[in-house]
Amino acid sequence: MTIQRPLFKHIRDHSTLFSEMANLRNLAAKNLGLAGYEYHKTPKFIGPNGERLTIEPERSIILPDVTLLKGVKKQLTDAVTTLTHVPQSDIGYRYPTAALAGLDAPFIKRMRSEYFHRIDEDRSICRPINLSFGIKSRGKADNRLEYEVWLPDDAPDQSPLPLLIEKYGEDLPDDVRAFSQQPSMVHGWMGVKRAAFESLYQNKAEMGDLVMCLGISVDAYNIGARPDLSFSPELDSSIAVSNAELEWEIMGYYAPVGEHFSHDIVWQAINHTLAALGQPLAEIYADSVIPLAESKTERILTTIQQHGVTLEQIQALNLQPWEFLQTASEHRVKPSDPSRSVNLLGRLNRLFYHPERKLPSINYIHDLIE
Repeated sequence: MTIQRPLFKHIRDHSTLFSEMANLRNLAAKNLGLAGYEYHKTPKFIGPNGERLTIEPERSIILPDVTLLKGVKKQLTDAVTTLTHVPQSDIGYRYPTAALAGLDAPFIKRMRSEYFHRIDEDRSICRPINLSFGIKSRGKADNRLEYEVWLPDDAPDQSPLPLLIEKYGEDLPDDVRAFSQQPSMVHGWMGVKRAAFESLYQNKAEMGDLVMCLGISVDAYNIGARPDLSFSPELDSSIAVSNAELEWEIMGYYAPVGEHFSHDIVWQAINHTLAALGQPLAEIYADSVIPLAESKTERILTTIQQHGVTLEQIQALNLQPWEFLQTASEHRVKPSDPSRSVNLLGRLNRLFYHPERKLPSINYIHDLIE
């Protein structure tokens, strides 16, 4: 029987997509007998000094190849019996990510874009749109701060600070505010195909009436060997690293209508849920996990450095992330023939469609992990 993925048809309409996702989530909660429950977003994290921080409660593991995650959805429900996947919540994304801050920066700064095909366009064409600008605290082992805004389509090079202030206001920490104003530099790129779905987790003994909603995703990704994605003779490729990541993140929670839970109780339930999935996954993939304490964006930085690219070379390139929205740039020419412009879009496509390291289709990843 063909698996139905109704959310796929809304990929170009995020408002409808999120609305339909909410409907599927609510229906799944109802089918679990959660009558009289309502959904809440992940709350702000209140720090010791009273700061309201935007925290991304997630965990992930890195694996050598996406095929190792075959059947992971069933493995999860077998290992965590009170975990229920939300039917038909499958969704997929393809996006390039640029690392905009170096290894010595106090935070990670990144630019990310989703992309779509034009009507009747070759499906192997990557055409980015909707650049987002994000800042995260470093590492991937703990609950990290995350601040992200979408840049206007007509002004992808504008300062993101006014947008960050507008979205986060007094919740934007001073150090993040200051860091957002520092000049960005493109250190390298990654191409990602993501298959994602939602799940509901219950544990009366540990969380009482709270029911946590998880977003679980499987990413297949390629990291460029050079910041401008050009061919690397040392590697005989434009791609330096190909791996996969399994990530689980708290999206929100259900609670009985009218009941209010304290900050500490909610965050205790969040951290319990993250650990409840993390422990069996660590056991299942003990022989395959690549032991890294870096986020994928940080891996771009170390990959570029490990392949001998210097900061001086990165500075000399002076790449701007929005250049990769363009088919060609008048500022980039082929070293072998200065009369010919560099097709930056073509270079970006190689991260997804390199003949020998082609990323699998989103449907393939979804079929694989069932």
